Amino acid sequence: MWSLCRNFIRPALSTGGLPSLRRSVVAPPVSRSYGTSFNVPPSAEFVSRVSGIPTMNKLPHQESAEGLDAAFIGVPIDTGTSNRPGARLNTPVLRSGSAELLLYHSRGVGHAAQLQQWNRAAPYDSLMVADIGDVNVNLYDLKDTHGPVGLVHVDAHADTSDVVLGERIGHGTPFRRCVEEGLLDCSRVVQIGLRGSGYSADSYAWSRFPCSAGGGVLVQVSGSPDGGGQGSDGGGPVYLSFDIDALDPGFAPGTGTPEIAGLTPIQGVEIIRGCRGLNLVGCDLVEVSPPYDTTGNTALTGANLLFEMLCVLPNVKYL
Repeated sequence: MWSLCRNFIRPALSTGGLPSLRRSVVAPPVSRSYGTSFNVPPSAEFVSRVSGIPTMNKLPHQESAEGLDAAFIGVPIDTGTSNRPGARLNTPVLRSGSAELLLYHSRGVGHAAQLQQWNRAAPYDSLMVADIGDVNVNLYDLKDTHGPVGLVHVDAHADTSDVVLGERIGHGTPFRRCVEEGLLDCSRVVQIGLRGSGYSADSYAWSRFPCSAGGGVLVQVSGSPDGGGQGSDGGGPVYLSFDIDALDPGFAPGTGTPEIAGLTPIQGVEIIRGCRGLNLVGCDLVEVSPPYDTTGNTALTGANLLFEMLCVLPNVKYL
């Protein structure tokens, strides 16, 4: 598969989930004091955030996706990296960074309330979620499960090169391979945050023109959608892929191929919140590289973006 060190949130498969992941991980205590039968992380009102074995958002760990509506899964691989390796090390730091997160999106006050359009999300009152550990490869097959999917791709790079360092499988080639394999509905693809130098005077030419799967790919070079609107694409399945290097390296330096003049964290958050209303069947966060994240801010930002993705999955309630 083309997944390179991707931390996934995606609805669990309805037919048996993942194969059992044999691990000797003890789950942290789980609070059920909020009138729900779902997995609820322990509140920092009563349990120290740094206590226990780290899991995403301090959720319980289980060995498969059976019985879950959504699952966090780490894929610690960076063998396709062409520049600075280290992303394979990101799953534990993202789990540690997620300990800072609480249970809800809280409503802002005054001007903040107007800016925070998608607040009061209650993912743990809505979905059964758990951390199901790490795998060596991505075991999900979106094509067999959902057919061709739409794509919201947030990245400094289009990742549509034919080869990287002479290889057809690498972190700069996944979406060309996806098109060739019929995994994408090219009439429902948007790329956001693209920038930087390129291999030619028009590095995005391949992306703009109709591709072998039909349709065309829309490229947005910079900026973000209006955070005040809800996404809509007719109800078809959509996959969200967020490369941390879409953000400016001043905010997220811990990545393998940084590009200056990137998005701000609030723009990244607005893009994800703008996906509310889409039929999201999976999300990922990629390319967080701990060796270059000396302050831990990149991991903290990445963990927050994963929480934002959880909050816009279908069937999440807003209180």
